[in-house]
Amino acid sequence: MPDSLSRSSITVSGIEITRLRYGGDDLAPMPASARQEAFSAIIQLADFRRHRLWREGVLVHDGGHERGALAVTDLRESWQCHHLSPFDNIRFHLPFAQLREFAAEAGRLEYSGLESVAGKKDGVVLGIAQALLPALESPQDAGQLFLEHIGMALLTHLTQRYGGVHFPPRKRGTLASWQEKRATELLAGRANSQISIAELAQACELSRSYFIKAFRETFGKTPYRWLTEYRVARARDLLKSDMPIAEVAAACGFADQSHLTRVFSEMTGETPGNWRRRGRAG
Repeated sequence: MPDSLSRSSITVSGIEITRLRYGGDDLAPMPASARQEAFSAIIQLADFRRHRLWREGVLVHDGGHERGALAVTDLRESWQCHHLSPFDNIRFHLPFAQLREFAAEAGRLEYSGLESVAGKKDGVVLGIAQALLPALESPQDAGQLFLEHIGMALLTHLTQRYGGVHFPPRKRGTLASWQEKRATELLAGRANSQISIAELAQACELSRSYFIKAFRETFGKTPYRWLTEYRVARARDLLKSDMPIAEVAAACGFADQSHLTRVFSEMTGETPGNWRRRGRAG
């Protein structure tokens, strides 16, 4: 490994990909990261003996990661790392808007983020990272079609394995593509009002019982759960504005502010007010 910090980067479909290498034990602590609407995924290309990691100023890890270990962090929180041994890794900077757009294109409008992971072995991301090494060494020689294909593979894997987005193989008993699109458009379009299973089933030209089974098989959840997750994701967007929380609740189809608070807290682990204050603190 190089004695000085070595960095090489490319951008693929809005994802910044960086290889970072260092051969010493004395790298100065990195500054705390500014909060941003993005996620980070880091895969180790070699055994990494030791580092210390802080989240919001609190030490959360002191140790190492083996080759092929993946760490996923939510950059809407502040992180700081002190590398205490040689390392070689590839970092994927994933804008939240990019992840949501990818999920929405697949009809998964309810997407709300990636699960935080610390040092979990992931052979798929390791394989993707290794396939990108030539492009990182010689970006001018990398084929655009190849890079876009790799980017799609990465997004599919991360959103499915760590983001709760369900991409089942097309098989008997699932909704057809046009039915997926019609059902999710109706659910999203009526998020602040009411819609019945009968209406959804009729729009998809199916019986109510068959529609419920096919929807669950397609998305891995019931229509009610899909709609609830979509409403919470929409509330998170509106909470970035100055709109009163009671108005956010009404705009997203919740009965009142207390209803929003209860559901939001169950799904995110914090109240809408705390989520808004934490975002503004960054």
